[in-house]
Amino acid sequence: MVDLPQLWAELESRWPESIIDPSLTRIVSVMELLGDPQRAYPVIQVAGTNGKTSTARMIESVLRAYGLRTGLFTSPHLVDARERIRLDGEPVTAERLLDTWNDIEPYVRLVDKNSTDAGGVPLSYFEVITSLAYAAFADAPVDVAIIEVGMGGTWDATSVAAASVAVITPIGMDHAEYLGHTIEQIAREKAGIIAPGCTALTARQTDDARSVVATRAREVDVPLKIEAEDFGLLSRDVAVGGQLVSMRGLRGDYDEVFVPFFGEHQASNACLALAAVEAFLGSGDEPLDVDIVREGFASADSSGRLHAVRLDPTVLVDSAHNPHGARALAAAIHDSFTFDRLIGVVGLLSDKDAHGVLEALEPVLDELIVTTPASPRALPADDLARVAENYFSGKDVVVEDEVLDAVDRAMGIADADGDVGGSGVLVTGSVVLVGDVLRLFAREMGRPDMPNAADDDRME
Repeated sequence: MVDLPQLWAELESRWPESIIDPSLTRIVSVMELLGDPQRAYPVIQVAGTNGKTSTARMIESVLRAYGLRTGLFTSPHLVDARERIRLDGEPVTAERLLDTWNDIEPYVRLVDKNSTDAGGVPLSYFEVITSLAYAAFADAPVDVAIIEVGMGGTWDATSVAAASVAVITPIGMDHAEYLGHTIEQIAREKAGIIAPGCTALTARQTDDARSVVATRAREVDVPLKIEAEDFGLLSRDVAVGGQLVSMRGLRGDYDEVFVPFFGEHQASNACLALAAVEAFLGSGDEPLDVDIVREGFASADSSGRLHAVRLDPTVLVDSAHNPHGARALAAAIHDSFTFDRLIGVVGLLSDKDAHGVLEALEPVLDELIVTTPASPRALPADDLARVAENYFSGKDVVVEDEVLDAVDRAMGIADADGDVGGSGVLVTGSVVLVGDVLRLFAREMGRPDMPNAADDDRME
């Protein structure tokens, strides 16, 4: 019987999740051999470019507040891969995960063999962990699974399930090498989760993306509910630890709902999550119980989404890693914080749009420290510094190859400014980078059990 480190080693030896193959053949084979566990419960599937994880977390939290047993599958993880598979809001236990692996391993091996014998490849990291999630949720069993797409939609391994509610968050440019080099092409892949029999919901989109999503909904004859037309934000006010929002849902208005996420983009994500919950719970005319809605949103997990890991000096982390996400992050900083000086610690992977990310962040950063995330796909800090020269003219740009040195230097600069709360640090640009920093501060607060940082090739 394997232990947890052996399981992670097994998964990490497989085809990395940063590379996809447009085929569901292998995962379909595994699911069929397992008796199609993904059909044992209703599924809410969430696709899009940015905001998927936040929206999925909010949906899960509200449904859990309604007393449902929930399964939540998200990616990538920040610190521990068990974060990806959650039962009732908590990461799957090592014992349950290993039991599930023991159950599915013979079938995984069989599909590996059949695929390689036919000249193909074994199941990938993402296909195996998706199989683990679907099997664990069936075994629990859950009342509903909220499933975040890994990449794209049509050919994503999660799409082996047929969603009863299909949710599409804002679509932007990312993963162009796999999804397409235009918004229309990318939107077509994302809209692939809209299937006959579901209810489809979309965030506000560019005209090009919206047209593609609407066309897909018409093709499969399902209703499409659109933010700002069928549901949306009524008002929002900045609050300590997040914001207080009033929302119009599909079934009524909900006021004074605390959302523990910053920025207008997260208020929009909350509206999308609310509409998804309403759609899932039925088509009645009566609004949901506002007190349960408030409880659910207030309990949503905001880890890695502009949350503070330290207060003196303030250190914020955010997993924005593409221009669309960086623009939303910059707007949220401007909207919700009043730093006299903000020092950025930024590291990116080499397949990301460094120019677009740095251009978006420059207006809110007074100084930039560039670093190298612990990933084989990392963009070297020296290369990122050369890109920064195009956007940070007149501002200090410092290179610190080691992540912990970069954070330590940024905190030293903020401390030297003196005024408590006057200066802060923002760490962003990569999920891998944010995960490393979360490990640092968790250990600082007495969590020696946190997994060690390691070079990884997780998808983001």
